[in-house]
Amino acid sequence: MTLYSLLFYLLAIIILASTVMAVTRRNLVHAIIYLVVSFFGSAMLFYLLGAPFLAAIEVIIYAGAIMILFLFIVMMIDVDRHKERLFPIRQCLPAIIFGLVYAAVGLMVTFGHSGSKASMPIAVATPNAFGRFVFEHHWLAVEIVSLLLLVALIGALYLGRLKIEKSAAAGKETP
Repeated sequence: MTLYSLLFYLLAIIILASTVMAVTRRNLVHAIIYLVVSFFGSAMLFYLLGAPFLAAIEVIIYAGAIMILFLFIVMMIDVDRHKERLFPIRQCLPAIIFGLVYAAVGLMVTFGHSGSKASMPIAVATPNAFGRFVFEHHWLAVEIVSLLLLVALIGALYLGRLKIEKSAAAGKETP
């Protein structure tokens, strides 16, 4: 086994374990931290596979911006722990079906026939060319996504402020 293969399998195990931990944790802050570990593992895997730009984007956008935004939202809303329930029985069937479909696709990809040659040539683009293409041809989509993130942040601030005002009106002391 080469060092490359060893690193690949080690990263795959880290990504799978941290993702499972993120899904199964009851504490949302812990789940977000495990998800950040999963994103960093994915970024290292991208770098290992020869895509340093995707690795940087994974760290900057997912682990950096979006997960920190989720963390702020969870901390500002302060989810009421008394309303949390165990996994309801009505969600078991869709979860089992999804798991079986996901496992079947994984088995088909793993043991299926892989062609001897790629059907399309690999396109090589620099980060500069990618950025120029996105901002020249898809500037509206970039603006819409940025506005969507801004609205989500404003909504989180509003919900957090509303919770603080309600607790102050009820006579509770806010931290």
